[in-house]
Amino acid sequence: MSWTSFDTWIAITATLCAISCALPGCFLVLRKMSMMGDAISHAVLPGLAVAFIVTGSRASFPMFIGAAVVGILTALFTQWISRFGQVDRGAAMGIVFTTLFALGLVLIVQAADHVDLDPGCVLYGALELTPLDTVKIGSFEVPRAAVVNGLTLLLNLGIIALLYKELRLSAFDPQLADTLGFNSNFLHYLLMTMVAVTTVAAFESVGSIIVIAMLIVPPAAALLLTRRLLPLLLISAILAAASAWLGHLFAMTLPRLVGFEDTTTSGMIAFAAGILFLLAWFFAPNEGLISKRFKPAD
Repeated sequence: MSWTSFDTWIAITATLCAISCALPGCFLVLRKMSMMGDAISHAVLPGLAVAFIVTGSRASFPMFIGAAVVGILTALFTQWISRFGQVDRGAAMGIVFTTLFALGLVLIVQAADHVDLDPGCVLYGALELTPLDTVKIGSFEVPRAAVVNGLTLLLNLGIIALLYKELRLSAFDPQLADTLGFNSNFLHYLLMTMVAVTTVAAFESVGSIIVIAMLIVPPAAALLLTRRLLPLLLISAILAAASAWLGHLFAMTLPRLVGFEDTTTSGMIAFAAGILFLLAWFFAPNEGLISKRFKPAD
């Protein structure tokens, strides 16, 4: 195995993508809305397909707008079906995202007849190819995906820093937030918009299937280690970054050990995130299985 600058850029891009997903993912986990990230990540497909069909190209801006609009509509449709149809929120998510995902797959197949589009990349991303598509910043050539995910990370950090108190309160007690003058519905849709934009930004790098792992697994593991919001955000970011670097390292080394020729980096990042979650589940100081097993009785 030889680590090159190419691999470094892949890991950096994956890290920016993973952390930008993990931050809003913390609020999804706290609000018990983890599957909303899954719903949005699948439901953006129709937006991408429509952008392909209308523009006839894979230009980033139309793709981003189309997918972001559909992602936000997914949150709206889920809320409407749950509220006015008196349907459980989980069922509403299932109705919306499976319908839109199926529609998206049909449209993607149609778009592929006119646009150079690989449906496999839509599902699994093309993280290994991101260093080939670069933009010039000063005297440096930087992967475009790293710039997009980096800007998304800065946007998420800015929103969380600006509305930290409001987001914290609405995550733990929406009714109290309304009583104190904070609009919990506005904060809900703001969070859904963050998730949609983050999902779209990550989409090209890791695809629609793997993005849910980055949204949910690091925050879920961090929640086993702390119950305070600020440490939760920091720990989930650290776990997300560790998943990115370990995932690419695993992708370079593990397939040959088990007799495979190669594998996808995005898939191994999700695998690494799962390993870190299992470690937290077993060894967390207060919530881990082992600590609970040997905790002295009161």
